[in-house]
Order: sequence, then structure tokens, then C-alpha cells
Amino acid sequence: MSLPTIIQGGMGVGISNWVLARAVATRGQLGVVSGTGLDNVLVRRLNDGDPGGHYRRALAAFPIPGFAAEVLEKFFRPEGRRGSGYTPLKLYSMKLSRERERLLALANFAEVFLAKEGHRGAVGVNLLTKIQLPNLPSLYGAMLAGANCVIMGAGIPRDIPGALDRMAAHEPASIHVDVLGADGSDHEVVTFSPRDLWDGEPVEVTRPDFFPIVAANSLATVLARKANGRIDGFVVEGPTAGGHNAPPRGPKQYNERGEPVYGARDVVDLEKLGELGLPFWVAGGTGSPERLQEVRARGAAGIQVGTLFAFSDESGLRADLKARVIGLALQGKADVLTDDRASPTGFPFKVVMLPDSLSESDVYAARERVCDLGYLRSAYHREDGQIRFRCPSEPVDTFVKKGGAVEETVGRKCLCNSLMANAGVAQVRDNGVGEELPLLTSGDDLVILGRFLQGRASYAAADVLDYLLNMPVGAAASSSQPEARESTPVP
Repeated sequence: MSLPTIIQGGMGVGISNWVLARAVATRGQLGVVSGTGLDNVLVRRLNDGDPGGHYRRALAAFPIPGFAAEVLEKFFRPEGRRGSGYTPLKLYSMKLSRERERLLALANFAEVFLAKEGHRGAVGVNLLTKIQLPNLPSLYGAMLAGANCVIMGAGIPRDIPGALDRMAAHEPASIHVDVLGADGSDHEVVTFSPRDLWDGEPVEVTRPDFFPIVAANSLATVLARKANGRIDGFVVEGPTAGGHNAPPRGPKQYNERGEPVYGARDVVDLEKLGELGLPFWVAGGTGSPERLQEVRARGAAGIQVGTLFAFSDESGLRADLKARVIGLALQGKADVLTDDRASPTGFPFKVVMLPDSLSESDVYAARERVCDLGYLRSAYHREDGQIRFRCPSEPVDTFVKKGGAVEETVGRKCLCNSLMANAGVAQVRDNGVGEELPLLTSGDDLVILGRFLQGRASYAAADVLDYLLNMPVGAAASSSQPEARESTPVP
């Protein structure tokens, strides 16, 4: 894969969807799909009738056709849900069933397949290291669709490079899963065997490049020297980036808004990073041509940008939410809060302050705590040695009965359900009367989105690329477009 100047960030659940990634990749930059929660996203898209037939087209290309047919039979509703709830999936356990592994592989295959369809551009997949149990079959499915690279943050993905090496040969791959023990953190090893998914001989796959997300020189050095396989580059993410941030180093300090304060120890030395001899891209506060030029002068291959793409026409964010945020940006009223309590992971999480969303304390307090997706649960050992799961965003009594501390539940929000709502696949609650509410995330660049908009109420991903590359907005840039293989309609 040739090195891009711009990496489009892998955002949220279904926000960095195949439509956005494809739009970026056809312009010669790296389009990225978010692989987080795609098993549920696929099921919900099929429940909604698969408008446009895109996912059915992708499923028809899945190299294990019998299973794809089973998924359609089980989850596809030609007339949509008609107000009913989405089909629930079982929560993960330490040992995933063959059916669930296949579903994870199928969902990631479909998203990458659609993103790569009809052009020769590069497409990557982004996964959270924290969400450990589904990651190996998810990555394998993306590889089956020809993903060019894997980007992972929200943890230390030390086991992933070697796992990619082994899965490229269809060999069993293992990763360590964090399990909270009685005396502190512990871990268990889980193994995924690609050949177990197949009824016959597997197809050939290629090992994608691997770009871990780092927030410190020390982490980059450890991964470059001690990871169990090849590292191909880094994404260097600062605390102004959206989604989850690394916590500040040193004693905790807070500003007047209750946000964690970052200092000099949290700044990555780009020149020192360059001494590792690997390409890197800078993320967080980089959404401008000036910042692109600055970091390239300091040795970066380019930038990763999320916020500008998140509110573009092609992103998977609900259209009404895009319009509301863009309206606030045009008025100079867009606001982002770094909340170190919102995420059950314990990582600080960037929250867009949006009326009638879970960013408002009274709206959050009115939501009945439910944990029925469970992606951000943590594994722990019971006294009898069995491994179970808990989440500080689940019902308080339930969390405490599982050995959790009640103070850990304060301010914790259900990101799993709210991020699904952001993408327009909110679960129905209250006997069909209500549904889960959104909780938007964005980088600090949101506060300057109005400058980029220049009065526009909407824009395309191509406009973002033109702006960042200092081209006239709306330029065709045909010279940078990868050669097309075929024409594919995109909604």
C-alpha cells in the first residue's frame, strides 16, 4: 500500500461507514471503516430492509455462501421492522460460538467489501483494542475483503501484528484478554482458528499493514521493538482528538469545567518518533492545511482527520444530528467537553454538548440503565474462579452484586447503545414508545467547523480533501483518483 497523505479516521459505530471510506479511497487517500459493533449494525441494517440492497450484494460475495444465506434468512425483513425492536444478539462470552465468529467476519467483510467496490484505492479498518473478544474474527473478515491496513487504539495492541501474520496464513491466532483478578489485573488467552469457519478450503488472503494509535513516544518504542509481529507505521493521537483519549500522565488535575488537564508530558516528540524509522500520521487538531504542512515539515507522512469527515454528507451519522451540529457550528456555538466519567472504559471521552442528547445531565439521569450490547464490559474472576463480565454503565445494583464499587458507576453512560443511536439504528425501548438516545463525540476541531463551512449547511468528503490539500473546493482532482474497475451506485 502506498503511503497516503490523509487518513480518514475510523469513527464511532457506523459513522465511518463504507460510503465515507469509499468516497475518500476513490480520491487516492486512505478511507477507513469503523469495525466496532458491526455484527449488530449488520443485523439492524437487515432488520430495516437493507435499503438499496447494498449489504445483500456484499453478503452474496462472502466466500462462505451458505452462512450468508443463513444470516439473510434469520435477520432480513423485506418490509422493515414496522416499529418493532431490533433482533437482539447474545452478549459475548470468553468462548465465541462458531456462528458468532462467522457473523463478526461476515459483518466486517461486508463493510470493507462495499468500501473497496469499484475502485483501486486503499481501505483500512479501525478497531478498539479495549473491545478484545470480537477483534480477531472481525479482523479476519476484513482481511477476506482485502483490507489494506488495520488501525487500532484505545489500549496497547501488542498481540495484533502477530495475529495478522497468522491469520493471513489461516493459522490459529491468540490474544491476551484482560481479566480483573482478586489481586489486580490478570489476563487469559483466547484463540481464534480461521479454518474453523470454513466448510471447505479457505481463499487466499493478504496480510494488511498495521498502524497502532499511540499517544506517547514510549508506547511507540515498545510496540516497534517488542510487538509480536511487524509494525508498519503509527497514528499519533493527541488529546484534542475525538472519541476516547489517553488519560493525562502524572497527577490528575481538572480545569473549571471538570475536564482533565494535559501537559508537557502528554506531547509526543515527533522528531524522536521519526528516529524509529517508521512512517507516522498525526491526529487530533490537524484538520487544516496549515497543520498538514506543519507536521509534514516535522517528518510526518501526513494527518489523520476525523471531525471534518464526521459531519460530511457521506458519513453514517444521522442526518438530523449532522444538521443540528452544523447549525451550532455556523452560529459559533458548537461545544465539546472532555468527560473522564462518561465512558465505562475509564478513558476520557470527548462529548458534543447537544440538547436532548445524553450529554445533558437530566436526560442522562432519566435513562433506565440497560446493558444489552456489552461491548465495553470488563471481564473479572469470581471467587469460584469463573470468568464473568460487568460494566459500570449497567444497572447499579447489578454492577455492585458482581463485585464492582458503586462509585465507579457515577456518571458512566451507555456508549454502546448511544453510539448505535448516532448511526440511526437505535434500539426501541418502553414497549415501542421510545428509543435509545444519541451521545455524539467529536474532536476539539468542532469549534472551528464554522470556518471550514463558510456558510454552507452541508458538504461532501471530497470538499474536505480539497480543503486539506489546498485545492479549490469541489475540484475533480481526477489525477489523484485510483483507476476504476467498475461503476457502483452509492446512496
